[in-house]
Amino acid sequence: MTVIQKASDNHCSAASLLLPLRRGLGFCRLHQHMLLKYMLNHDPSMNMACPEYFRWIHEDLRHWRETGISKDMVERANRTAHFRLVIIDGKAYVEKYVKSIQTRDLYTIWGIVQLLRWYPGRLPDLDMMFDCNDRPVIRSKDHRGPNASPPPLFRYCSDVWSMDIVFPDWSFWGWVETNIKPWANVVKDIKEGNKRTKWKDREPFAYWKGNPSVAATRAHLMRCNVTDKTDWNARLFVQDWNKESKVGYKQSNLEDQCTHIIFFYIIHLGLRFIIRHLMHLALKYIEGWAWSVSEKYIPACDSPTLFVTPRFYDFFTRGMVPLTHYWPIRDRDKCRSLKFAVEWGNNNTEKAQAIGKASSRFIQEELKQEYVYDYMFHLLNEYAKLLKYKPSIPPNAIELCPETMACLAGSDYNKFMMASLVNSPRDSVPCTMPPPYDAQALKAFIDTQIGSTRKVEAWENEYWEKLNKKQ
Repeated sequence: MTVIQKASDNHCSAASLLLPLRRGLGFCRLHQHMLLKYMLNHDPSMNMACPEYFRWIHEDLRHWRETGISKDMVERANRTAHFRLVIIDGKAYVEKYVKSIQTRDLYTIWGIVQLLRWYPGRLPDLDMMFDCNDRPVIRSKDHRGPNASPPPLFRYCSDVWSMDIVFPDWSFWGWVETNIKPWANVVKDIKEGNKRTKWKDREPFAYWKGNPSVAATRAHLMRCNVTDKTDWNARLFVQDWNKESKVGYKQSNLEDQCTHIIFFYIIHLGLRFIIRHLMHLALKYIEGWAWSVSEKYIPACDSPTLFVTPRFYDFFTRGMVPLTHYWPIRDRDKCRSLKFAVEWGNNNTEKAQAIGKASSRFIQEELKQEYVYDYMFHLLNEYAKLLKYKPSIPPNAIELCPETMACLAGSDYNKFMMASLVNSPRDSVPCTMPPPYDAQALKAFIDTQIGSTRKVEAWENEYWEKLNKKQ
């Protein structure tokens, strides 16, 4: 069984099952040789089918299915890219262009290096550009017609008007600036947190604490706060993040969000937030400047998640279905939509709890770290098949290996790197990719999404019509 090495006080010399880290490029290449030798002499077991959301890999790459990807296309993506990463003969090389926000670039690159330890020698040669900012930039309307040649650009989210290729975000390997541990550790903590407070014991209010000044949608949300005359079932407070950062984010343990009756958690300094709806501790997700990494933490808590209508998607949320995994909230009528959602949940506790359980299972089982690596593998493998040229090492690129990255990163960064270090290759092959959607299946899936949302809106309209008639 492959495991992820736990953090050690003796970071750069910490022993692991097969691959202890040692400082220096020579040890790095020795480990690469050991990994490749292991794979050549190892007969991996068969694996299970991939989760259904893997089908979107085909959709994300369909823009280049007919034309393939030329070197010119890739190099045109450097306009906004933070780094270029090349894999040749199982080794990774990176050429950095600009520094990203915080350590997004560092931990994204670290994640790819871990993928090469997870599945050594399995990925073909490839050449990719990565943008670590929030919003997609490759607009579909700029690349239409038979001669279109959109640049392939990887990033953390996209939308229906863009062609950016979605990739797992940096926080799966830890988010130092907010003290969020790597995903594998967080999932364990949240599972324990789920056991601390019984679902039926949680209070029927919406609770949020955050910075409303960074996005218009947050400012609008504050209008839903309780007053002497109106109660939308919301309790909203302004959060001082500067003060929180000075005390070491002591109120930001993710596992606690599944325990406390009125506990808040905000996922990003200045950009996005989580609302906790305590409809038996229902949680609410709402975008800030773009998508939010909070999408994976909120639904893991065994509680119904309320999603304000999102514009952006990441790599896994397209597999989530309204009324199955979450409850949709209207963006343009948040207060009334929020109040109805809380009322519905309190009057339909078994159905509300079923939504919470389904979303928790989805996150904890279909988004476990093994599947994150499998998604990365299949996405990069399918992408590499589209390249029409043989990748080469850029002149300003450096060779990557965990030895040099972890030992040079500094103690705070090193801690999370060691906690997310893959210390031995996986014993099985990647999960089996599902086929692409055909037109009919894709339409049916989208119709289900739209139909479920409209059903909620119809219930909501009926609720307010009846309430208005009584007044």
